[in-house]
Amino acid sequence: MVLWITLIAYLAIMIGIGVYCRKNNSNVSDFVLGGRSIGPWFTAFAYGTSYFSAVVFIGYAGQFGWAYGASATWIGIGNAVIGSLLAWIILGKRTRIMTKYLGASTMPEYFEKRYNSKALKISAAVIIFIFLIPYTASVYNGLSRLFESSFHIPYSVCIIAMAAFTAIYVILGGYRATALNDFVQGIIMLIGIAAVVICAVNYKGGLSSAMAALGQIPDGSGNTEVYNSIAGPDPINLIGVVILTSLGTWGLPQMVTKFYAIKDDDAIKRGSIISTLFAFVVAGGSYFLGGFGRLYATISGEEGTTAISVNAGKPEYDAIIPAMMNEALPTLLLGVLIVLVLSASMSTLSSLVLTSSSTMTIDLIKPAKKDFDEKKQVLYIRIFIVAFLAISVILAMNKNAYITTLMSISWGALAGSFLAPFLWGLFSKKISKTAVGFCFIWGVGITVVHTALFSMGWFPDIAANVAAMGWKLNIMSPLNCGAFTMLSSLILCPFVSAVTLKKDGSDTENGEAAFKCYTAKE
Repeated sequence: MVLWITLIAYLAIMIGIGVYCRKNNSNVSDFVLGGRSIGPWFTAFAYGTSYFSAVVFIGYAGQFGWAYGASATWIGIGNAVIGSLLAWIILGKRTRIMTKYLGASTMPEYFEKRYNSKALKISAAVIIFIFLIPYTASVYNGLSRLFESSFHIPYSVCIIAMAAFTAIYVILGGYRATALNDFVQGIIMLIGIAAVVICAVNYKGGLSSAMAALGQIPDGSGNTEVYNSIAGPDPINLIGVVILTSLGTWGLPQMVTKFYAIKDDDAIKRGSIISTLFAFVVAGGSYFLGGFGRLYATISGEEGTTAISVNAGKPEYDAIIPAMMNEALPTLLLGVLIVLVLSASMSTLSSLVLTSSSTMTIDLIKPAKKDFDEKKQVLYIRIFIVAFLAISVILAMNKNAYITTLMSISWGALAGSFLAPFLWGLFSKKISKTAVGFCFIWGVGITVVHTALFSMGWFPDIAANVAAMGWKLNIMSPLNCGAFTMLSSLILCPFVSAVTLKKDGSDTENGEAAFKCYTAKE
């Protein structure tokens, strides 16, 4: 009863905010960007809550806490420093100024107007719509596992219900409702993470006792004092996770568009501090908590722990955190936790569906229609919200897909395609259209080929041969693949530009025209 009351109260507040913000959506700019007038606190919390969801708390914390132990905390620290602080400092101001000057509301519009290419806009819009779907499905997956565990509601029912609630408040309130909900949800996340970490550690006798017990668990080679060490059992692959989950945010459309909507430069300065502190608590706390997963869950069902089912010789990673929560938390705090994960996930879902639907409407439908006024555009955005959620629900029905795999595919393709041309476009006048198109093909191509070879199970012989090589850097991991596409595209983008800059100077002229934004008066 306590769980249900907590849940219903939260959902009522969320829908209420959507209804309250409905009157402020008179045009596309209001619906998609909140009129570019969002302050630092709302923007920082919107950035943080879009960053961290059930994917992190349930999926990543469970799997990487199991794999790396206490050293998984480095992932959260990387998210705070690279994914939040440096992203705000390096991207924030220049993104706000250039997108406002160019009149860009979406990332595809930025590519079109920065590089004077409609083909780039259309390509970017298609990539966004396709590859945000597995990310959305991974959020549904994490949410539904927790609700199935705590409320004993069927997995499919959870997914459909979450999609319906997300659709209602985003369709009603647009970006303003999303930002206001994110602020409320962010406060819940901060309080909830701190409380959950304290309870979970104290349940095992306090921090010293928990760390000592973690050190007694042997790794695959029989070594102890590994899972409680600073570097952990596998520091090389840990770096790949840090890169994907931290640097990846720089190229994700649902993240960088937060800088489009922020009010002014002063708001960016304050927002960078708020966002970084938020990430330290939420991401650092989540991965630190996940590091103790082996004390709560085991694949052999030892006494004092919760047995986790095994799939293909591996524990069901996405069930580890729910198992910890059900064992360590009192009912009231478990209710707070459920609202915490729901808060994080609903904010991420709202950001994803708003980004995807606005991209399809503004970048694909609008150019093809002559009579397409503001009201019709908002209507189409709302229709695409429903369509996007429906497709994501169908994909999420595959309960056997790991959360981390779905998210890695999404981030690898999106950040691998967009990170380099977006970042270089803000700082260099000499980036060619050809280089941008190459990055799109590179990011999507590498991700699709890797997924077909190692994630879909279509080529078992190839996967088996690669696995038998026993390389230290696991090239079969979608996380390492995503990290590779991002880092390599940062190098390849300026290199390809140097080779392909047009002799007529049009690429440079596009850069000169866009860079006038930094000297023009706002």
